[in-house]
Amino acid sequence: MRKLKSTLGIVAIAFVTLTVVSCKDAKTDKNNSTDHHSEMNADEDHSKMNHDNSNGHHDGDKKEMAMGGNGNSQAVLNDYFNLKDALVSDDNAKAKVLGATLVKTLRSLDISSNYSESQKDDLKDIIEDAVEHAEHISESDIAHQREHFKILSKDVIDMVAITGTENTLYQQFCPMYDEGSAWLSMSKDVKNPYYGSKMLTCGKVQKEIN
Repeated sequence: MRKLKSTLGIVAIAFVTLTVVSCKDAKTDKNNSTDHHSEMNADEDHSKMNHDNSNGHHDGDKKEMAMGGNGNSQAVLNDYFNLKDALVSDDNAKAKVLGATLVKTLRSLDISSNYSESQKDDLKDIIEDAVEHAEHISESDIAHQREHFKILSKDVIDMVAITGTENTLYQQFCPMYDEGSAWLSMSKDVKNPYYGSKMLTCGKVQKEIN
C-alpha cells in the first residue's frame, strides 16, 4: 500500500511538472508568436513609413521640377499656368505681361536633344504657332486674349504629348466657349479661363495626363 502511494505520488508530481512545462512552452510560443507579429507590424509600419517618405520626396521632386528654369518644357508650363490664372482672375494687364513672358520661354525651349527628328519638327511648328498666339495675348484686350488662349492651349497640349510632364496634369473642357474649348490645369478643380468670374466653374475634367 505504501509502495502504491509512493508510486502515485511520483506520477502526480510528474504530471504536475509536465503540465507546468507545457504551459510555459505554450506561453513561450504565444509570446514568440506575439513578438513575431509585432515585428511584422513594425516591418509593415516601417515599410509604410518609407513608402510615405518616398512619396513625399517624389512629390517634392515633382514640385521642384514644376518650378524648373528656362530651356525646358516645364518652364513653358509654369508660364502657361500663370497666364491661365490671370485670365481666370479677369486680369487683362497681368495676362499681357505673362503673354510676353511666355513668348520668351517658348523661344528658349531646348529641342536639340532627346527627341526624334519628326518630334523636333513637330515641336518647332508648335512653338512657332504658340509664340504667335502668346504675342497676341501680350497686346490684346481680354476678349481677344481668351480667343488666342484657346489655340495656345491646344499648342501646349500638343507639346506635352511629345515632351511629357513631371506633374499630373488635368485637361479640362468648357462646352460653352466657342463651341467647346480645352485648357490644362494642375488641379482637378475647374476654374474657367474663358469666362472667369462670369462662369468660373463651367467645365469638366476631360482627361488626366501623367
